[in-house]
Amino acid sequence: MNRELRNDNKNKSFFLGFLFLFQKFTVFLLTFFLLIFLNTSKISASSNFITDYNVTYTVLDSGITKANFKISLTNKTSDFYASSYNVQLGFEDMKNVRVTDPKGTITPVVTKVENGHILDLSFNEKSIGKDSKMIFDIYFETPEIAAKIGKIWEINVPGVSEVSEFNSFNVEIIVPDEFGSPTYVKPVKSDNDLKFSKEELGKSGISLGFGKKQIYNFDLLYHLKNTNLYPIDTEIAIPMTTNYQTVYISNIDPEPIDVDIDKDGNWLAKYKMLPSERKNVRVKGAVEISLAPKEVLLSNSEKKLYTRPTLNWQTENPEIKKNAANLKTPRAIYDYVISSLNYDFKRVEKQLPRLGAAQALAKSDSAVCREFTDLFVAIARSAGIPAREVNGYAYTQNSKQRPLSLIQDILHAWPEYYDYDKKTWVMIDPTWGNTTGGVDYFEVLDFDHFAFAIKGIQDDYPVPAGGYKFEDNKDKKDVSISFDGNIPEVIQSIDVDTNFKDPIFTVLPIRGRLVFINTGSVLIDSQEIVVVSEDLNPSEQKIKINSIPPFGKEEIEISFNSIFSFSKKDARISILIAGVEIYKQIKIIPFYQNIWGVGGVFGGIFTVGLLIFARKAWGLHIFGRKK
Repeated sequence: MNRELRNDNKNKSFFLGFLFLFQKFTVFLLTFFLLIFLNTSKISASSNFITDYNVTYTVLDSGITKANFKISLTNKTSDFYASSYNVQLGFEDMKNVRVTDPKGTITPVVTKVENGHILDLSFNEKSIGKDSKMIFDIYFETPEIAAKIGKIWEINVPGVSEVSEFNSFNVEIIVPDEFGSPTYVKPVKSDNDLKFSKEELGKSGISLGFGKKQIYNFDLLYHLKNTNLYPIDTEIAIPMTTNYQTVYISNIDPEPIDVDIDKDGNWLAKYKMLPSERKNVRVKGAVEISLAPKEVLLSNSEKKLYTRPTLNWQTENPEIKKNAANLKTPRAIYDYVISSLNYDFKRVEKQLPRLGAAQALAKSDSAVCREFTDLFVAIARSAGIPAREVNGYAYTQNSKQRPLSLIQDILHAWPEYYDYDKKTWVMIDPTWGNTTGGVDYFEVLDFDHFAFAIKGIQDDYPVPAGGYKFEDNKDKKDVSISFDGNIPEVIQSIDVDTNFKDPIFTVLPIRGRLVFINTGSVLIDSQEIVVVSEDLNPSEQKIKINSIPPFGKEEIEISFNSIFSFSKKDARISILIAGVEIYKQIKIIPFYQNIWGVGGVFGGIFTVGLLIFARKAWGLHIFGRKK
């Protein structure tokens, strides 16, 4: 009996001990499971918690941004509670990080990772029960949101990689009053409200610009060489005024013979090169860039030029024609190019040759800005939309998000198309649209694109600044760009030379040329000039002249009726151009002072008289044989 009772007590003790251990083990497993669960990705946590973010970025005029993330975790069930949480923030530079929950301060464990920082948080209290909430705040300061670049304030907020994980993700941006209204907002909004939902934020984030115009100073080097044994004429493409930018040329050394404007609007500085001559040309100036393009009319003949095929824009390629038929609009083509090509950073390092549009489609994983541009232009042209390529400088603070294809001289390529509704050329950047994860570079561009050359008539000419190099200096930097907060001084100056046949005699028509030389810093627009004279007829003439770039010339023919006078005469003409009146003198002398002309007349009369006298005196037959 005692033995059986003793055994029964032993069994009870064993059972109670086992039950205690089992309870302990179960609690341990549950705790372990919760810890594992709460520290895995947000995707697993989102099935048990409703996550809401309300983020405020307050930008200071110093450029520092104060960020406040107010995060709410709401339990979906009673089975789980949040005791810890981790969040990854895509900022490299975070200072004064502070975290609080309703019970006080939380000391986060901050870990630097490749694309920002991870914050591990352990809450001061637990939120238990269905529909219970854990609300906490993350504060920090960063210089990465806002930056003043020249005259423009730019604000860039990173997007969210997995938008679907969040019930809501609202962002508000607060800026100083002196910033004024934003010049552009991406994503595009119909008002100036700087509050964004998770759908608007997306993966691409938010970009804002404040300011009307950007100013860049430029200092460009061009290296020229004549490898021939005979003299040649050559030219370089210097920065030009377009519908987006106004260029001010302060100096070209050595000065060119002339500066012409080609059909694409490029400014081509002309030089003569002696046999085996090397020449270094330095061009200095400034550019003022606007966001909204000026109106530019396109003729039917120009439309044909900008929709025809070229070597790299194969509009008749079957795949390109198929895409053109399906896509039809510039926006659809832009979206297609962004989604079809992948930027290849290795391709930039290896400096591989240009693929062209057709090969860009075939090798879609190996594209740089040239391929994005070629594909857009080819499909657009095939769809009957005038399009062309722009080469130039592009300002970037993040070479991963906004890469450049020629790092040495900060060169970039992007396309533009003609918009018949806006009546102008519109620049876009599908390369950066792709590499930023979807920031909109179609509806509105930015102040960061500075055009050096436009290629439309040809797909490989002219060569932009930075592309004129010798073999022995190919690694040197020839493009220097800096910011300046001041609009350059507009120097509009023009000289006029008269080129008339010297001397000019009375009784003969007066014909000559007027040579207009732009000695100022800015483009003289195409216009109608007026030539007035009180001494000559016609007394007023209106003549159309083409645009004249700085250091450029324009020659026009002009004529006046002959006059009759027995004395010398100084005829005065006035020329009204670009709001300036210029006076010139034309010297006219009597016809009898023309030694050759008058002498010839008297000589002819004398000769005829002599022949007549001889005939009468000697019976000579001068003009025919006597029968």
